[in-house]
Amino acid sequence: MNTFPKYYPMGKAGESLIATWLRRRGNGFLPIYEKIIDEGKGPQLYLPDGELIAPDLLVFGGKDRIAWIEAKHKTAFTFHRKSGLWVTGIDLRHYSDYLMVDEKSPWPVWLLFLQGAGRAKDSPEGGPTGLYGEALAVLKTKENHRHMNWGKSGMVYWAEKDLRWLAPLSELGS
Repeated sequence: MNTFPKYYPMGKAGESLIATWLRRRGNGFLPIYEKIIDEGKGPQLYLPDGELIAPDLLVFGGKDRIAWIEAKHKTAFTFHRKSGLWVTGIDLRHYSDYLMVDEKSPWPVWLLFLQGAGRAKDSPEGGPTGLYGEALAVLKTKENHRHMNWGKSGMVYWAEKDLRWLAPLSELGS
């Protein structure tokens, strides 16, 4: 089942809040939009040897500060009982493509997670909130766990403690 249409509006809202926050901090950005929403696909990056799922934004803060940003909007962190940590994650197939973008592009890929004040299923109340992020080069060495039963191709998760806290929800207007 393709869940893209169901979650697209929430994702776009989060991406917009993150992009506005980046712009207020002195950055410019190029949104990497898909051509046809009905395809059920995110943005594509075309390379000589194939295509990859592209991160959402190409952000620049000067000549030497350029990065890809993948913006994720989550209702809440999930409490991972086995590790006793708050975690958040992304689809494993997307993660694989972002790792390839990070490798093949001259610009680093960052994952930014806008974590809301909701409550994830089977998690206690009072989880952390705000904007979190980290470079993929760092995150690939700090995976908390993977789970093949979630997401279309499985999921990869990181602990809140391994992400940089960037801003409170109030700074993003959410």
